[in-house]
Amino acid sequence: MLAPLFQTQIEVSETHMAAKGKNTVTQKRKASPKPSKLDTIHHVAIPVPNVAKAVEWYTSRFNCCVDYIDESWALLAFANTKLALVLPQEHPSHFSIKRPDANKFGDLVAHRDGLNSVYITDAFGNSIEVLEES
Repeated sequence: MLAPLFQTQIEVSETHMAAKGKNTVTQKRKASPKPSKLDTIHHVAIPVPNVAKAVEWYTSRFNCCVDYIDESWALLAFANTKLALVLPQEHPSHFSIKRPDANKFGDLVAHRDGLNSVYITDAFGNSIEVLEES
């Protein structure tokens, strides 16, 4: 008796979601095979209005340390990745991937912190920084 009621609730919910223009996924896909070596995310960059205040906020609440800081951006190190705090008018919101072949994505630019990278845009308009592995 409970199963038909549960099924009806799911159908109503899916119909309601579809009516609101929400995507409804009904098929599961198999995971793709893992490459022999996965790429490493070096950092995620988020916009902040004031770099110094953002560094103070993050370092006073979380166990992280400052790898780099200047007036337009800072890089905080966590155990598993890094967080870049950037001024939106100076740097795009993005994530950064380390690659040994970063130059195949475009001409690398040297940065103040000594790293070389190129920015690309994915098919959905998101900025990705491809960082040369050192």
